[in-house]
Amino acid sequence: MRALLSAYDKTGLPAFARGLTDLGWDLVSSGGTARVLAEHGIPHHTVEEVTGSPEMLGHRVVTLHPKLHGGLLADRSNPEHLADLERFGIEPIDLVAVNLYPFSSDPSIELIDVGGPTMVRAAAKNWAHVGVIVDPADYGPVLDELRLGHGTLAESTRRRLARTAFAHTAAYDAAIVSWFDDTDPQQAVLPLTVHLALERAGDPLRYGENPHQQGARYREVGATSWWDGVTQHGGIALSYLNLFDAEAAWQLVHDLGDRPAAAIIKHANPCGAALAATIEEAYRLAFECDPMSAFGGIVALNRPVELALAEELVANPKADVLIAPSFTDDALELITRKKKNLRVLSAPPPNRDRLELRRVGGGFLVQDADRFDAPRSAWRVATKAEPTEAQLADLEVAWRICAYVKSNAIVFVKDGVAVGIGAGQQNRLDSGRIAAEKAAGRAAGGVCASDAFFPFRDGLDAAAAAGVTAVVQPGGSLRDDEVVAAADEHGIAMVMTGERHFRH
Repeated sequence: MRALLSAYDKTGLPAFARGLTDLGWDLVSSGGTARVLAEHGIPHHTVEEVTGSPEMLGHRVVTLHPKLHGGLLADRSNPEHLADLERFGIEPIDLVAVNLYPFSSDPSIELIDVGGPTMVRAAAKNWAHVGVIVDPADYGPVLDELRLGHGTLAESTRRRLARTAFAHTAAYDAAIVSWFDDTDPQQAVLPLTVHLALERAGDPLRYGENPHQQGARYREVGATSWWDGVTQHGGIALSYLNLFDAEAAWQLVHDLGDRPAAAIIKHANPCGAALAATIEEAYRLAFECDPMSAFGGIVALNRPVELALAEELVANPKADVLIAPSFTDDALELITRKKKNLRVLSAPPPNRDRLELRRVGGGFLVQDADRFDAPRSAWRVATKAEPTEAQLADLEVAWRICAYVKSNAIVFVKDGVAVGIGAGQQNRLDSGRIAAEKAAGRAAGGVCASDAFFPFRDGLDAAAAAGVTAVVQPGGSLRDDEVVAAADEHGIAMVMTGERHFRH
């Protein structure tokens, strides 16, 4: 039995190679892998000894030779293939352990592997006769099976390894294509092709959007996200919607600025958000925005949780997920003891993806991710009344919260605190009425944000009736003049951002 070893990542390789030789396997290796085997005193043949050809072109051509690929691709059940092996003096290769140059970590032309993917694909194609390992985590299980199976691998194992191998090379090629796109100044924001290679991150979730659906989190192969740095300290397993809503909450609370901030999300919509002098006060004010909707919601905090806040958190109605940068030991002990089902997560800051994808029949809708391109300094005052600095600060908070609310969206804010949120209505007037109803008089003297322009003055009139004194909106309606005139009638300051933030 012969094995070909050529791994960039040498993790676990010496022990694996030693295990193979103990089983009587003949090893072939090249380059750095051969040097590692030699350093550990593990007998092996070099690729040059097998092929009769030296490495050339600065290691670009090493394994591309019929003596190797004939041994990898020969169908042992085909007499003609066996005859060719004998005619050309080629020894079959029964096992390949190869992993590729780490292109994703340091992309460059020289890290575009050619020989490695060729060997992997050849072995994987011939999985009926050849085992192929691309993940060092498989070394131990493969050795165990070889010991128990008297030197052979089960068909199911070879098939599993081949699938993993093709997924490995597919992800590698996807990373190279993305690198070409990212480094081409002529490339449009949206590339002509999008190549996704995703791997399941962890075990499947409790269920998908509904209990009869299966769900899991996937991540791009070779990449990590803030989710990979999350630690769950307590509570039952996360579900699909827990992750979906926690993503929205964590992104929003980090978009609110540097002050202590809290955000509460329910069904991917904010039902509370606040900035304050302390994180305890921010949570309290965010919760007071809509306590009924906060039941079963996601609480996100941008400061560590200490015991005083933990005591308030456990006294309030049930939340499904609590996410913060960290927890003190006494705070964590109290929360996990009093709220046994609450998923308690500590997490690093969120990262932002460049592209957003949504599934539609037979494909995807792709767009570059939404962002706040228009700074406050670029906003235009459209009314006779000028907003004060305090109003501008509240308008920015309202504008940022509004971008996370499902359209049509209206948000009332006062003193850095959301006091009324109207989400997801088919017309903007109903969203305004809902926000006013939830505010219950607390919007008086506050501000209003609308994620898109007011198509008619009735939406502005509803905000005025709630008592707001300043409004931020994108502008761009054919009736902007009527809406501005209505604002002037009410003595309301209005700024236009020129930037819309629909969220569907």
